[in-house]
Amino acid sequence: MEKELLLEKIETDIKSQFLNESTGHDYYHIARVAYMARQIAQAEHADAFVCTLAAWVHDIGDYKLNGGVDKSEELIRNFLSEYSLGTSLIDRIVTIVSQVSFSKGKHAESLEAKIVQDADRLDAIGTIGIARAFAYGGSVGHSIYNPIDPTQNTSVQHFYDKLLKLKELMHTRTAIAIAEKRQQFLLQFLEQFYKEWNMENECLN
Repeated sequence: MEKELLLEKIETDIKSQFLNESTGHDYYHIARVAYMARQIAQAEHADAFVCTLAAWVHDIGDYKLNGGVDKSEELIRNFLSEYSLGTSLIDRIVTIVSQVSFSKGKHAESLEAKIVQDADRLDAIGTIGIARAFAYGGSVGHSIYNPIDPTQNTSVQHFYDKLLKLKELMHTRTAIAIAEKRQQFLLQFLEQFYKEWNMENECLN
């Protein structure tokens, strides 16, 4: 099957599976990562097809969407086998996806894995990253913020546990340049958030 047609068919299937997902890992997140991965791959002279394909399937089987159990390898293999892809390509995609997640803490080895990881992390920062953080926090029962214990597992604490660290973890020049700009939105948001939170507390006292 021609590569672009294959990617179009995969996008259609991903859309049908993830369109109404509500934790911030929906079709639109996956699409942004796929398009960003392609953009970075072209700029960094990597395999754009492999990067885009891996990005489209990177959330299949993710533990956050499967009751805390990571089913990525099993479900990605099952999904891609429907397209009659060769074993070596499926193995390559599974390996790339296994190195993408921040929580797994694995080192991205190939240029393609670094690019997909960069693309996924870019979608976690900036204005959309902020929206996704609160969407995910709400979906798992986290409160917005706890001024009594700021280190409690809240959506705002997630900025310090993960989001603000991502800029320094980018691999490619293309992603680093984008991350620099998006990081500013995180910092500006937090500054304004604390101002408004403290004002609210003053009004309530």
